[in-house]
Amino acid sequence: MVLSHVFAAASLAAVAAASPLQVFARQNASSPCAQVSAEVVTQTAVATPTVAAKLAYDCITSVPLNQSAALKLLDGVAPYFRWQSNTVWLKDPPADYAEKVQPAIDIWAGLEDIKSKVEDGEYSNEFDFGFALYTLMQQTHDGHFVFIPDSVGSIFNYARPVPLVSVSEDGKELPKPFVYPDILAESFGNASFAPSAITKINGEDALEYLEKWAQFGSLQDRDALYNNVFYELATVSLGPTGSGIGTFAGSGRGRWVYPGPETELEFENGTTATYTNYAKVLVPFTGITDGESLYQKYFTGMLATQTTSADPTNSTTPTPSATPSTTSIPAPGYPPAIFKESHNLIGGYYLEDDYSDIAVLSVPSFVSLEEAEIPFQQVGEKFLAAAKAAGKKKLVIDVSANGGGTILQGYDLYKQLFPQGIGHAAADRFRAFEETDLLGQYFSRTSEQVPRVYFEDPEQNETLWALEYDVVSSVFNYQTDVDVNEKNFPNWPAKFGPFEQKSDNFSNLFRWNLSDVLTPFNSGGIYIHGYGNLTNFTQPFAAEDIVVVTDGYCASTCTIFSELMRQRAGVKYISLGGRAKEGITQAVGGVKGTNNLPWTYIQALTQFTITNLTASEEEAAKLNTTSLVEYWDNTVFQRMAPGSSINVNFRDGIRDGDEDEVPLQFVYEPADCRILYTKEMTVDVTAIWKAVADSAWGGQSKCVAGELGGGYKQRKVRREQTVQDKVLSKRMHQWRRDLSAANYPLDVYTDLRGANLDANGIMWP
Repeated sequence: MVLSHVFAAASLAAVAAASPLQVFARQNASSPCAQVSAEVVTQTAVATPTVAAKLAYDCITSVPLNQSAALKLLDGVAPYFRWQSNTVWLKDPPADYAEKVQPAIDIWAGLEDIKSKVEDGEYSNEFDFGFALYTLMQQTHDGHFVFIPDSVGSIFNYARPVPLVSVSEDGKELPKPFVYPDILAESFGNASFAPSAITKINGEDALEYLEKWAQFGSLQDRDALYNNVFYELATVSLGPTGSGIGTFAGSGRGRWVYPGPETELEFENGTTATYTNYAKVLVPFTGITDGESLYQKYFTGMLATQTTSADPTNSTTPTPSATPSTTSIPAPGYPPAIFKESHNLIGGYYLEDDYSDIAVLSVPSFVSLEEAEIPFQQVGEKFLAAAKAAGKKKLVIDVSANGGGTILQGYDLYKQLFPQGIGHAAADRFRAFEETDLLGQYFSRTSEQVPRVYFEDPEQNETLWALEYDVVSSVFNYQTDVDVNEKNFPNWPAKFGPFEQKSDNFSNLFRWNLSDVLTPFNSGGIYIHGYGNLTNFTQPFAAEDIVVVTDGYCASTCTIFSELMRQRAGVKYISLGGRAKEGITQAVGGVKGTNNLPWTYIQALTQFTITNLTASEEEAAKLNTTSLVEYWDNTVFQRMAPGSSINVNFRDGIRDGDEDEVPLQFVYEPADCRILYTKEMTVDVTAIWKAVADSAWGGQSKCVAGELGGGYKQRKVRREQTVQDKVLSKRMHQWRRDLSAANYPLDVYTDLRGANLDANGIMWP
């Protein structure tokens, strides 16, 4: 019998041949950083050099702490912390949330604690300080609240050379972790052994180890966090802008956590396998001789290339980002699509044979690319129309891996499905404090002097177009939104409030006005179905003929879409996978805040208000005596890791009828049904969709907890197939026969360097 770890080692060798993983030779150098420099210079043929994880960690922890610079950075982050909407709720969450989701955390007390430790000399190096600041924010498990210091994310990213999956042997037994290459070998007939489950990792119970590792992620729900540890087809389909091959292997937020020098796996069959962990070297090491020289070159603001200007370009609509070409983003395990957006952000599929009445809309993102906004909407339109024309009776929507995107794309997809449905999700609100009040006063005052008109072509009137785009369409103009009664606000104070709760102040509740003429400025250039010139649409599927499935990663705009689908339309939700524990899990496990703001945008807003929206130099000087003056400093941008997001959660969502106005972030909501991943589901996504269809309409429920009752079990299987159905089935069978282990990349890592991260409805990995 060939033992499980033998194939794992062979797989590692194959990966090594395609990438710079190697046995890391030690150089005769005087310091860890000098050793890194010596090893990097020998890897000129690779795009990203690698060194042993232990060497990288020894190097980064040898960088001395500059106490005064650290204190300046802490002073710099404090103004942006004030924009975080839910700090009082994080400090004192509902009991249900604290028990089932995450414990309380006091952000302001944590910041003071870090400051005291800096002053008292308790941090021995720059990395320990930076990691303390990073984890303070990460432990909120609010994926919109993030700052990656340079010491944490600028120099090295960590990784393990093998990804894992968590699967149930039969769809009923609790899941166990496996080495993914072992599953590939078994799936494609390349192994003469049965893969063996992992029982221990570095001597610790594997399940306990992985649950603790999962907590380094950005999601709030523990089962969603657990799923994010592993290789998932949906995340891989997003390429470097997604969570790649899982946090365990060094994708997503796993890339910033030192995994130790080695990873030892013990298996149920009694065998073991040991892997050398590694680090990617993200910057040139030319001239680096020790930690001090590394500090001087990269920790004094020289690394940062992101600068801001006093121009608050509307951050609701993203600008182009450096996204890899379509050919460089495989979607392993996905069948041929009927329609698909070129970046794999949305795709429509049909199932075959006995499932030929099922249509599937896969939506792993709600867009954060300007060039994809209109195509994204069009794929939804074309596919839903084609599915109805082809006689499809049921619709599965898969939002696995969906970290959000453009907010109004979420609204639009819901309105494509339910064009006559209620047009708002939860109401919004933000913290009411001096900065938001001042911005609202000045943006509203300026907007009152400008007609609210939409110019599709900015060349019609460039000055007026810029005002409409940056100022008039802003949330800080009271005319942009409506109140909870769908009425216009009469003035800024009517929108601002404030309303007091938990000894903090918040704005009055407001909603998107989807009939607004300036909607395209906030939607990526699209109009919303059911409004304006998109009113002649009929509902393609009844609510009971739709089911949504998710791995729990659903965050930001995805949670807005889910609020609409579940609360407004009554659509059922299925959660996948989760920890090896009995019981139901949440379907929506990411941040439920309804709008994040990049710190760069906040700085631009404040500077623009002072320099462009004041009537005189005296008025500008007066504003510079307020808290707005704190946003002229660029320290946080000089000390952030390039290619990382830098955000706060600006708006909370408040469900209609909730008199306690609890932000949805702190509302625990179990799914209607939970389905466990099987081995087949890790190589063929249609296995997930068929299990969902069986559970919803086939009378063959795969739910291990919860159920889909009522109208959800009325599907007539085995309809008579059309010629088109038979052609599709033949194509699907051929696709499945052509699959091989080589189709599943094992080196898809999160890399946002060069990307524009200013989209404000997405949780970046």
